[in-house]
Amino acid sequence: TRDEWGLAEWLIKHVGQTPTDEFLKLPIVSKLGHSINCTFLRKIDMLPHGTPWICKKVTVQGNKQDADGQMLQENVEVWMRNPVECIRELIGNSSFKEHMAYAPSRAYTDQAGLHRVIDDMWTGDWWTETQEQLPKGATIAPIILASDKTCLMQFRGDKSAWPVYLSIGNIAKEKRRQISARATVLIGYLPAGRLDCFTSDARSLAGYRLFHHCMSLLLEPLIAAGRDGVDMVCADSLIRHVYPILAAYVADFPEQCLVSCCKENRCPKCLVAADERGDPLTSLMRDPEAIKNILQKRKNGQHPVEFDDFGLRAVYKPFWNDLLHVNIFIAFTPDLLHQLHKGVFKDHLVKWCLDIIGEEEIDAHFRTMPNYPGLRHFNKGISTVKQWTGTEHKEMQRVFIGIIAGAVSNQVMSVARAILDFSYFAQLQVHTNESLDGMNNALKVFHDNKDILTELEVREHFNIPKLHQLSHYVHSIRLFGAADGFNTELPERLHIDFAKEGYHASNKRDYEEQMVLWLQRQEAVFLRGSYINWLSKSHLTSVADHKCGLNFDSDSEIEDGQQLHRDAAPHSPGPLVLPITERRIVHVLAKTPAHPRQSVQYLETAHGATAFLPALRLFLQEHVPQNSIIPGPQDRFDVFRQVVIIAPPDPRIIDLPTQWCIRAMPERHPSPGSRKPGSPSRFDMALISNGAEMLRPCTLEGLRVAQVRVIFTLPRQFGPYPRTLAYVEWFTSLRAPDPFSGLRQVSRSTRQLHRNAAVVHVDEIVRPCHLIPKMGPSVDPSWNSGNVYELASDFYLNTFIDVDTFCISHTSTLTPNLLL
Repeated sequence: TRDEWGLAEWLIKHVGQTPTDEFLKLPIVSKLGHSINCTFLRKIDMLPHGTPWICKKVTVQGNKQDADGQMLQENVEVWMRNPVECIRELIGNSSFKEHMAYAPSRAYTDQAGLHRVIDDMWTGDWWTETQEQLPKGATIAPIILASDKTCLMQFRGDKSAWPVYLSIGNIAKEKRRQISARATVLIGYLPAGRLDCFTSDARSLAGYRLFHHCMSLLLEPLIAAGRDGVDMVCADSLIRHVYPILAAYVADFPEQCLVSCCKENRCPKCLVAADERGDPLTSLMRDPEAIKNILQKRKNGQHPVEFDDFGLRAVYKPFWNDLLHVNIFIAFTPDLLHQLHKGVFKDHLVKWCLDIIGEEEIDAHFRTMPNYPGLRHFNKGISTVKQWTGTEHKEMQRVFIGIIAGAVSNQVMSVARAILDFSYFAQLQVHTNESLDGMNNALKVFHDNKDILTELEVREHFNIPKLHQLSHYVHSIRLFGAADGFNTELPERLHIDFAKEGYHASNKRDYEEQMVLWLQRQEAVFLRGSYINWLSKSHLTSVADHKCGLNFDSDSEIEDGQQLHRDAAPHSPGPLVLPITERRIVHVLAKTPAHPRQSVQYLETAHGATAFLPALRLFLQEHVPQNSIIPGPQDRFDVFRQVVIIAPPDPRIIDLPTQWCIRAMPERHPSPGSRKPGSPSRFDMALISNGAEMLRPCTLEGLRVAQVRVIFTLPRQFGPYPRTLAYVEWFTSLRAPDPFSGLRQVSRSTRQLHRNAAVVHVDEIVRPCHLIPKMGPSVDPSWNSGNVYELASDFYLNTFIDVDTFCISHTSTLTPNLLL
């Protein structure tokens, strides 16, 4: 029955085996009937599931002897699924029909085809070049592999798994990134043992060889499929002759070296010398055929000089040896998480600046940082933080340039800005020649100024592997599309669903066999649930649309940058022109004001709106000239706590509408006898237009900074006026960008020695912005995060607060008409 199925689905998804057994033995469960109680798992195992799992045993002969003089050996297991059948399921999944492409195409922002853009894999050069090598009518399924060894236990590291994941580039990258879409599947577990049968000096090479042998077993079906092709039913119900070809490999740096059979002091992509990775050189890429020949000569007892020159390991038959049309060395994609956010930025740039500025001073700068909706505030600084996440690295990047502005020399600032520019360009979801040139230019600026760090004795050399990898980003993006489609954050997230949860559901002994059975049951329940939903036509896509409704019942605070609903356009093969979509922004207020009928005195004291009445009188004279009533202290106003701005997607940044929140909230004191603390005032900064048509901005031109103090509506005595108003305090016009930091300076605007204030329409507010006070070498000790907007006089407009602000501040670099 449907009720029994609902219970079974919930148990399989959310409850482990032992609690499930205990639950089914409860007397009350017997009332559900014999079927669910006694044959629960048997019926689950009878459901259709995906590609079945098989296990292959591998015997590893060690080089150590036991007490009897016999050579030690280990028996390891490789759990695997047929990758060709997994690809068949992915390419034939009807839920991907509107997100699938079967042929390469070129995408442009104009009908003339002058401005090419690169986003998904089919818009890159690799697919086009590979297609030319195949018979006419062939369809490529570009395989994206990812592997990453992971610890299964939280506090102990003696249990590990080595999952291998697979997806295909036919599926749009925004769909591949959705965990719930199941567009990336697990195809195997590699042995993750310690190989104690080897001595310590031989264990590393043995691990290399075992990895490649097991990967060869796992990917063996791809050899014939890539050579001859396979007929597959695709998501659009058409049968195509598909050639599954390994195109991209997502891995961190040590695993890239493992896959490419090279030492970790070398680049896994090119032939740069071990001591020249810090120089801006253009080295030859590794050639698969040449590497295979060198390894074969080494196996035959020869000693080719290239073996040592190229930093190779003695793996005589790499797993990619027999895969056709595969260049494993160009397959490694940019790793934004480990190479950029954690690597070059956190491990190097932040450390350099800490050494130059000093931990105590840089902590004071972070503590003084003004609040911004959704921005992490490091209220204790950063020097004492012991463990960082990828999210925290990105949060630091949002304010770092403003933090060090004035505290370091111009050359150091140029180095820091170059790294941040490169990072933000690399995060774009759609690239043009201009954005790729921006990445190259940023890297050039870094190399032109990096010697200052040697002069300051904070760095002896720049032979840094992760820094060298940045030189390959542009080439990789041109080949395979934007880097956001290949980030290592996805496989790390998949470890939870495909490794750790399965392990915790096992009895912790011979756990891999139990993990694959648990995964098979999870998959069976998912497929059954999807089928039932399809039958009842109760697809869940309406949930996101419901959440993005433009009415809010309350004035509760909403996180900045919150994503709303997805409005994905179908992808079709052939020449593609990106559509011009609606760019109008929408302003949303609560249905009822949080503070109705507030006095002018309250606005002046609680909100700091000291010139509220004069500003309102000027507004009424200009916009309501027929009004004869002069506003005074007796009037009362309905006041809102915030306005929510919903902006349409910008394809360069995000494929979802963006939601920003601008707050105008006075300080709230704790209630007497209440344990709930109060909250400080929040009067956010915003960019305000000159009254032109409200579209998502593509430039800072025509925008002005202001601090929003009050959001209110006109009382009825002034006549009907449908538009909501805001009392703001102006800042000066944006000055030219600083040549070193790239930040624009503003100051508070004054009139007759008082702050220049005005009343504007709320719908003239374009989006929030973030100002960082000019702190200089040493921050004023009286400043803190809550009062710095009132005490400081000069500020920087923080163009790194998010990628959207970064883009509109780089209009000369990024083509404005990419805002589609």
